[in-house]
Amino acid sequence: MKIHEYQAKEVLARYGINVPSSRLASSAEEAGQATQDLGGKAVLKAQVHAGGRGQGGGIKVVNSPDEARPAAAAMLGSNLVTHQTGPEGAPVSHVLVEELADIDRELYLAITIDRDFRGPIMLASSAGGMDIEEVAATRPQDIYMEPLSPILGLMPFQTRRLTAKLGLTGPSAQSATRIMNPLIVTGQGELVALDAKLNLDDDSLFRHTDLQELRDPAQEDELEYRAASLDIAYVKLDGDVGCLVNGAGLAMATLDVTTAAGAMPANFLDVGGGATIEKVASAVSIILSDRKVTRVLVNIFGGILRCDVAASGVVKAYREHGINLPLVVRLLGTNAEEGRTIFAESGLPVTFADNLNDIAAALGQTS
Repeated sequence: MKIHEYQAKEVLARYGINVPSSRLASSAEEAGQATQDLGGKAVLKAQVHAGGRGQGGGIKVVNSPDEARPAAAAMLGSNLVTHQTGPEGAPVSHVLVEELADIDRELYLAITIDRDFRGPIMLASSAGGMDIEEVAATRPQDIYMEPLSPILGLMPFQTRRLTAKLGLTGPSAQSATRIMNPLIVTGQGELVALDAKLNLDDDSLFRHTDLQELRDPAQEDELEYRAASLDIAYVKLDGDVGCLVNGAGLAMATLDVTTAAGAMPANFLDVGGGATIEKVASAVSIILSDRKVTRVLVNIFGGILRCDVAASGVVKAYREHGINLPLVVRLLGTNAEEGRTIFAESGLPVTFADNLNDIAAALGQTS
């Protein structure tokens, strides 16, 4: 789950991290008044779940409330397109009106997961103010890393090492060791978290009930949000073959087979082992709601989820949608024959497959 910049800064402020004064605006008039309240000059920042806002026109410096109103009006209600949103962009419903910062230096700090280390690491760079991907590609020597112990966390010796590499001394270094977040150094030597991005692992949200309320469904794909609310693992892709599978490993293999057959999967979907008829029907309903889907591939290995339950859920969803898209079905395991009978008697356009090679051949025939 992602949250907006203004929300992330509210979280940082709770822990005593210095952030700029700001106001949230949902209209041009509110943006103008906020600019006035902040001294007559401000920076307007479109609130979307994506980076690269500056290049996309989502960050504007204004020198008066009269400049702020049309600038905000141009952002609000639009879809901001950046290199992280795709061509459809992300809707802008709020702008953050923030005081201008006296920037002397820009620094970059982040915590992410490193697969080689198999744990969290802190990244730091003195090349703030530009895309970190560009820094990694052109100046990798300017990115410093410290592995973090999941038990001990960031240790004092590590913060001292990072501040030295960032060229911070005196009071700035002392502040940095306490803060260690996305920072600028002001002309007065103060450290300020000028930007903030927080992404939360959905599996950890049960520990952060206060942060669950910060979710903004408007910033998420509608079908992915629907699936998440039903506890269905679903990721929308760009193809036309809707995939219903139980088990993440089998789902990944199914995507590989689909691609190898010259087709393109429309989604990753793991309906889970203990799904009911209703949950399977909801999963298929999500697949059928994707207008790009022209055929559906069902690949079920019956265990906890019996094949007859999966078949009943698929047929239920098809009948509720009144759709007759071609189906390629592979059922193995518990009650596989019963599941085949349900499909055969449904009147739906079903092609049965016994193995992965049959799936590939069937997809070729239904293209």
